[in-house]
Amino acid sequence: MPLVEITYAPHVPEETLRELGTALPHLISLAVECPEEPYDGDLQAGDVELRFKELGPWDRSGLDFVIEVRSKWFESRAADRQARVDRLHDDIRTATGREDFGIYLSLPVAAWSQGD
Repeated sequence: MPLVEITYAPHVPEETLRELGTALPHLISLAVECPEEPYDGDLQAGDVELRFKELGPWDRSGLDFVIEVRSKWFESRAADRQARVDRLHDDIRTATGREDFGIYLSLPVAAWSQGD
């Protein structure tokens, strides 16, 4: 279950944010898919959590938006994490038409629990 934070500049159009909100759950699920957590294409509540945050007056960033993805560490994910994040960057560029953004993929040792 990836946790995703999207920090965006004030000039990023609402339409781009809407596109990200629609495309990211699927694209991120593909990017972090692994034998331990396979992706069947049927996203359910809690599978991918998105949190959007506009840059504040004291924040500094030279990018339109930065996407931070945190997903549980598995050796199979960690082995090719750069290829995963590069592919995700390409997929998001294709989905949004945007060029000026970054993605940070973090694979911490973690656990997750969710009620029904």
